[in-house]
Amino acid sequence: MKAMVLAAGVGSRLDPLTASVPKPSVPVVNKPVMEHLLLLLKRHGITDVCANLHYLPEKLTEYFQDGSPLGMQILFEYEEKLSGDAGGVRACRKFLEDGTFIVIMGDLITDADLTMLVAEHKKKKAIASIAVKRMEDVTRFGVVVVDDNGFITGFQEKPKAEEALSNLISTGIYIFEPEVFEHIPATGDFGFGKQLFPKLVKEGFPVLGIEIETYWSDVGTIDQYREANLDVLSGLVKIDLGGTLLSKKESGGAQVLVGKNVSIGKNVTFQGRVVIGDSCVIDSGCVINDSVLWEGAHIHANSNVSESVIGANCLIAADSIINRQALVTPLVNELTATPARC
Repeated sequence: MKAMVLAAGVGSRLDPLTASVPKPSVPVVNKPVMEHLLLLLKRHGITDVCANLHYLPEKLTEYFQDGSPLGMQILFEYEEKLSGDAGGVRACRKFLEDGTFIVIMGDLITDADLTMLVAEHKKKKAIASIAVKRMEDVTRFGVVVVDDNGFITGFQEKPKAEEALSNLISTGIYIFEPEVFEHIPATGDFGFGKQLFPKLVKEGFPVLGIEIETYWSDVGTIDQYREANLDVLSGLVKIDLGGTLLSKKESGGAQVLVGKNVSIGKNVTFQGRVVIGDSCVIDSGCVINDSVLWEGAHIHANSNVSESVIGANCLIAADSIINRQALVTPLVNELTATPARC
């Protein structure tokens, strides 16, 4: 069985973090989010994968190469012009069309049971299946309406809470039969949520909604990205950590993940959950609370960083107060901070 990771998106809602890295490369517990997806596929026996590329493609090809470092085979397909998510899958048709295949959005953190999803898809003989999850707040998601047998009867795109017809949302994990390509135009922009799935349902094809009860989160906004990192430290999702967890004695009772070659000065206080990337430096007297530090970040003495994301090689000046920020450039003082765009 084969799979595709949709990895061409720009990730504008993660700006400024995605100014120099594509969205699938942003680190979650010190590993690229796409690496977590690939390892999930591998755990379910899927090692032949393709991915479409567009924004900063070399960042992904240089890191993953041909997939062999992960014991996988990865085919990259560059799209000069984006053509929608279904259009991206169309670009990889020759690779995918020899059997049932999985498509996963490249900005997800999940430990979903892919084996179960595929089995249910085949059992009910669907042409397409969407992994769905119950959410209290559905207002920023695509909502899926299903019948008593789990087959999809309708969709809503980011409805108001009082207008939502369901509390099931599309997770961006799909299973397809190859004949789905017959319903995707050969050229032009074409999307799953607004075009392909409604078209299939309208024409009476079996489109299944399969509920997952395991952890799922997208990392499409800075707040969601930071929370996904912290959720991993809380044990809410089973994925590989890129580093070592400090003991409670070392961390003062906080949950702290530390990458390689990290320097931590005297009298540093950790609070809540903290992810520290490789080669970071935290000088003496700093307080770090519920934050994510990317590789090479340097927090100078007596600074307070709370509920923030500090980008790769970013320098935070001494005595700075950083609260709910996303920073990718050197900080002279707190007044120059770039606000998070959440």
